[in-house]
Amino acid sequence: MMDHWVQELGFPQLDIPITIDDINPILSNCHFTSHNQDSLYLSNLDDMIGVRVFTPTVYFYRSKGLISQDENVGQILKDALMRVLVPYYPFTGRLRETGNGKLEVFFGPDQGALMVEAHSDVALADLGDLTVPNPAWIKLIYRFPNEEQYKVVDMPLVIAQVTKFTCGGFCLGLRICHCLCDGLGAMQFLSAWAETAKTGSLVANPNPCWDREIFLPRGPHRIEFSHTEFQTIEEGSNLITRLWQGNPVQKCYRLSKEYQARLKILAQEEDGEFSNTTFDAMAAHVWRSWVKALDVEPLDYELRLTFSVNARAKIKNPPLRDGFYGNCLCVACATSTIERLVGGTLAEIARLVHGARLGVSEEYLRSTIDYIDMVRPKRLEFGGKLTITQWTRFLIYESADFGWGKPVYAGPIDLTPTPQVCVFLPEGGDAEYSGAMVLCICLPECACQRFGELLMSVMLE
Repeated sequence: MMDHWVQELGFPQLDIPITIDDINPILSNCHFTSHNQDSLYLSNLDDMIGVRVFTPTVYFYRSKGLISQDENVGQILKDALMRVLVPYYPFTGRLRETGNGKLEVFFGPDQGALMVEAHSDVALADLGDLTVPNPAWIKLIYRFPNEEQYKVVDMPLVIAQVTKFTCGGFCLGLRICHCLCDGLGAMQFLSAWAETAKTGSLVANPNPCWDREIFLPRGPHRIEFSHTEFQTIEEGSNLITRLWQGNPVQKCYRLSKEYQARLKILAQEEDGEFSNTTFDAMAAHVWRSWVKALDVEPLDYELRLTFSVNARAKIKNPPLRDGFYGNCLCVACATSTIERLVGGTLAEIARLVHGARLGVSEEYLRSTIDYIDMVRPKRLEFGGKLTITQWTRFLIYESADFGWGKPVYAGPIDLTPTPQVCVFLPEGGDAEYSGAMVLCICLPECACQRFGELLMSVMLE
């Protein structure tokens, strides 16, 4: 039975033919100048270096959800987006840098979101398994010619591409600027857009609110924690060398609900002093398996595991309103020597993850805001680090029903070339919800087999 607990998932090598048919700016029916402002404040949580990116996602829909083959999907999505951009008007603006290098949203003529309509001369069936992220899907996400990597200044803050396939199915490729919303905020925006498309009239529940001033830095600054997650650490191990031994490849594994439940039990310490979560257990197991598979040395070198924690429930002074869609994430950071990771028990490593997760408080978040305000890191730090991103906490499939049913797949495209990131995804597909997750990670080819073996071998401990 355990043979089905961990399944490696493959994806085909593709070259999807795409023809762009139309590109249009999408303006809301309510111009921002009626609010007597021309800019909006972004908090330091919106302006962290790791947030200055677009988050690309893709959503595939089969033709069976359409009323007819002639249904104008692109027009329905455009009309709904125009309506939803009234309450979500900040997405019609652009980003610019202020004098101190901080970003803000500003408004001017000829802005708006961007909608691209395209078609492909293949059917969805020709794309193979649509439940596994595939780097070939990159063509389903619109990028400007010669667009700079990580550019967010003077860019549309929502870029959508609708691609129709010969079978009648279609996909929505979406890029949303992370500076305006975190994952939960993006789901709020996506859900409003989808419900508006479904009903033909504006639905925004809860009502969106900006409220970024809640996260103003304190005066004077009070940095009360070390914030190891942002520190520049000298690379004193062979980690980077091992990661780039050949081109990194994306590996995906389906982990059953039973596997996750068993792993959680194995990660529980006998004294029962703390109760870990599935995430604590999964993150701990992936972290130590990653280090073992890469054979990282020396043993006394300290590594970092970082992951985002939703801090909404922690904010009490004042509490956030229900419609807040901005970034309210703190980067939690667990640290351990390589010796402890490879020689310790799963329960010991899960305790480290658990402690880092619970260490995120309102005080930690406000210290983070002050730290960014004072230091304003200019680049991401990767020294000794693995980052885990948890998409399983988002209701992405439920949020993306525009009236044609839930998507066959909803989520990111691929991880390459990002060999220090691991993503936990909810399982998609046409089957009923099974509770399984899909783990995606980038590894050098020399470490792939060992990593897969380690994922399963814990069940024999």
